[in-house]
Amino acid sequence: MDKLDVAPAQPLASTTQGHAPYVPPAGDIDPWRIVRRRADPADFAQDESLFALANGALGVRGGLEEAPGASHGSFLAGAWERTPIEYHERFPGFAAHTDTRIPVADAIGIHLRLGDIPVRLAEGEWLDFERELDLRAGCYRRRLRWRSPAGETIEIRAERLVSLEEPGLLAIRYSVQSVDYHGAITLESSIDTARDAIEQGADPRIGVRVDGGFHTEQSDADEAGAWLIQRTTHSGVRVACMQRHRLDPALYCRYGGHGPNGVVQLHEGSLLPGQTITLEKYVAYAWTAPHGEDSDAALLARAGQALRHAQAQTFAGLMDIQQRALAPLWERADLAIEGDPRAEQSLRFNLFHVFQSSGRDGNSSAAAKGLTGEGYEGHYFWDAEAFMLPALVNAAPELARGMLAYRYRTLDRARAHAREMNHARGALYAWRTISGDECSAYFPSGSAQYHINAAVAWAVRLYVDASGDQDFLREQGAEMLIETARVWLDIGHFNPRRGGAFCIHSVTGPDEYSALVDNNHYTNRMAQKHLRDAAITARWLAAEHPQAWAALAARLALDEREIATWSLAADVMYLPVDPALGIFPQDDAFLDKPRLRARPAGEGKRPLLLELHPLTIYRHQVCKQADTLLALMLAGNDVDRAAKRRNFDYYEGVTLHDSTLSASTFSVLAAEVGHDDKAYAYFLDTLRVDLDDLHGNAAHGVHMAAMAGSWLALTWGFGGLRVVDGMPSLAPRLPAGWTRYRFGLRWHAAQLRVEVERDRVRYTLTDGGPLRLRHHGVGHTLAPGASVELPLHPARLPRPLKAVIFDLDGVIADTAVVHHAAWKQLATEIGVAFDDATGERMKGVDRRGSLDILLERASRAYGEDEKHALAERKNSYYREQIAQFGPQHLLPGAQAAIASARAAGMKIALASASRNAPLLLERLGIADLFDYVVDASRIAHSKPDPEIFLDAARGLGVAPHDCLGVEDAAAGVDSILAAGMAAVAVGDSPALAHADVLLPNVAAFDIAKYTT
Repeated sequence: MDKLDVAPAQPLASTTQGHAPYVPPAGDIDPWRIVRRRADPADFAQDESLFALANGALGVRGGLEEAPGASHGSFLAGAWERTPIEYHERFPGFAAHTDTRIPVADAIGIHLRLGDIPVRLAEGEWLDFERELDLRAGCYRRRLRWRSPAGETIEIRAERLVSLEEPGLLAIRYSVQSVDYHGAITLESSIDTARDAIEQGADPRIGVRVDGGFHTEQSDADEAGAWLIQRTTHSGVRVACMQRHRLDPALYCRYGGHGPNGVVQLHEGSLLPGQTITLEKYVAYAWTAPHGEDSDAALLARAGQALRHAQAQTFAGLMDIQQRALAPLWERADLAIEGDPRAEQSLRFNLFHVFQSSGRDGNSSAAAKGLTGEGYEGHYFWDAEAFMLPALVNAAPELARGMLAYRYRTLDRARAHAREMNHARGALYAWRTISGDECSAYFPSGSAQYHINAAVAWAVRLYVDASGDQDFLREQGAEMLIETARVWLDIGHFNPRRGGAFCIHSVTGPDEYSALVDNNHYTNRMAQKHLRDAAITARWLAAEHPQAWAALAARLALDEREIATWSLAADVMYLPVDPALGIFPQDDAFLDKPRLRARPAGEGKRPLLLELHPLTIYRHQVCKQADTLLALMLAGNDVDRAAKRRNFDYYEGVTLHDSTLSASTFSVLAAEVGHDDKAYAYFLDTLRVDLDDLHGNAAHGVHMAAMAGSWLALTWGFGGLRVVDGMPSLAPRLPAGWTRYRFGLRWHAAQLRVEVERDRVRYTLTDGGPLRLRHHGVGHTLAPGASVELPLHPARLPRPLKAVIFDLDGVIADTAVVHHAAWKQLATEIGVAFDDATGERMKGVDRRGSLDILLERASRAYGEDEKHALAERKNSYYREQIAQFGPQHLLPGAQAAIASARAAGMKIALASASRNAPLLLERLGIADLFDYVVDASRIAHSKPDPEIFLDAARGLGVAPHDCLGVEDAAAGVDSILAAGMAAVAVGDSPALAHADVLLPNVAAFDIAKYTT
């Protein structure tokens, strides 16, 4: 037994303790450390998740060494049990069994005795307690000052790491300092096997009925060390767990042997007031593949070798190695936020968890709860590729490759699953799995989610684009893309009733509150991208690597006719737009369903799936999470911003966000379409989902995809990152509360730093290069070490400019208040609630569209005749008011702005949704300044549809791209941009930030700036 010289620990400063989460003042937040001082046992399960450590293979929750507790556990990614799924009625293709990751022998235990009295923490007084996660060091620290019932005080300090260099290694440095205790002390270090998998209760997201589990086959212990070997009943996984120690000179090992639930070693010594004793505990796991042939002796030899190496390094040496292992992650992430230290800390915490729980060897991926808890049985889902991989690909590309290597390793299981689902060829990845086999017993929200194939394909392309790893594409990626693409032709067809469009049937999209639908927009759009990419990749492989292509094509019986069919299906994919709403229907029936009544306030985040029968949910227009919007985020580069905004505004109203995956997508899309306040609010939801336990189940493990989503909200949302033509394309924006921020991107062999300030963006190559990128669509090339500074919102104005098209309300005259008053009067008369938010939504929208917005809150349905009468009644109120208007009601600078544009040779038009616009121009005395006034009665689609601005351009005889539109409403800006014109926004609303030019008022409009 090695001896360890340790200096006495320094006294702790006193801290405050409480039962609520500790939220330090902003000035006290350390962006590299998460600190909690909660001593209420009710909070321990959540904190065990937050302070869990992992390395992709081994995960250890943040339990207390002296009393690990029922919610603590240790897990191996490769240690799972197989349990048959029992059905009363089983049909062909139903999943036959489930794989469940189950706790392995736990070795954090170090129980204390003061003299002959066991230290039971619950029976004493907690004077000071603190947990800390050091993100830079990858270390969990804990300290507790505790007074025994006899009045004796000790202070415990524990440090823990799960090695990022050695897959099965756990190390603990454990110290006890006497404050006023004098006497003998015993440290009982154990390996415990009492922990079983959590049984499923009322919440199907956690726990399961496990048939079998681990049993101990062999165990032994002496003064030198302790070990045991476990084996699962059905999956045939064997695990060896071994421990050894380095001891303070004041300690010696008195006994090693069997304990009540495993093996134990007793270390004894004595303490005087002010004295500290320290024990370093090293634990190593070694395990087999399912039904692996490694002998027990080989497992013990592997564990022993890892322990000898760790002991030689010492805990301090392992800490140095751990910090060096994390350094590349933090260098690539390159994160800093000025003005919001809490957000910076939280982002770093989230990335740390995603990084440490992701598989590294191709034998595992990233589970929904990582290695931090038992939620979702430890299964891998589509979110590994759709959320976690894109967060890692620019900070830890080697982990992204490892996740895809796991999918390639399980490709044969995906082929077998496709046959189970009656597909004669191709591959279908299991919806939830560990081994690669389908583990979902409920096929409507399991096997029906064919979009998992598209997620894997999308991730392959993203990884190859970001890393430049053509070898992976040639050796593994191409085969994955091709085999998974084949299934689309089985579940879809060229539908003559839809004009030959390719339609996909009986699938479930990401929104599990609609199931077995036809033409789910997300599935169709992602399948379109998948099919195109598979065809492009096949042709690339044939051209660049003909031998590899010939071998693959022969093995898969693949010919050019099949590839051509993929391309055709992609070209004619059915992606309809609803003519009334101007949005993509989530599926063929979604918009025909009634909306679900609003849930009473205060019901919390208990998901609907725990309250209602699935059929009740399916019959309503309600979304669990982002579905259509996620398609626009992942594969929407060809969709204009106005259309995205319409879809965002609509689907926000029917989405409950019962899934933690939802907020990040809404944040990204809100940022893109100019809803800056909403973008930040949704960012906070995904940022703090576990730290603040927003869904009430962080105790089951942290939400890996939501954590990754916070990085997507930062880089894809605020940073505007997309991949266009294989290169990074950025369009950054600055959240209102931030002074500046920066983040890093690893792209191929180059490291890009993106620094965003109030009015500019600086791109710097800190390593490698050259690198080609786009800023707001304009290409730039950075040489090694070079930097370029660009405007945050560059104006993209036509040259030469030929026409200016003005809105009326809020640009030329302030009639918005008159409209508002008229609508409010009508709302009061018919008993419908009306507030400023409703009025804001009506800005720029025509009379009938505004009425539809008002009637969304009506207690009954209105017929067409009634609607016409209501619209006319509102219009009469409005006309009564504008009859009193005169030139004095022009907004300051409006007439000068119009006249100066006319004097500069511009053609001038008015594009107002108001049918009263001609009357109002006459009353204002400026009718003769306009060459063309749109007849609003002939416009079928209200803003943000581009129809009204396109009509103005036609009326002037000018091409849309030669026009400049001036608007004060977000819907109007969207209309201008959708028409292909440049947009000048007037006002200070954050919703206008996506315009090409933002002016405080129309008086600031200077035509010379846009014509010279």
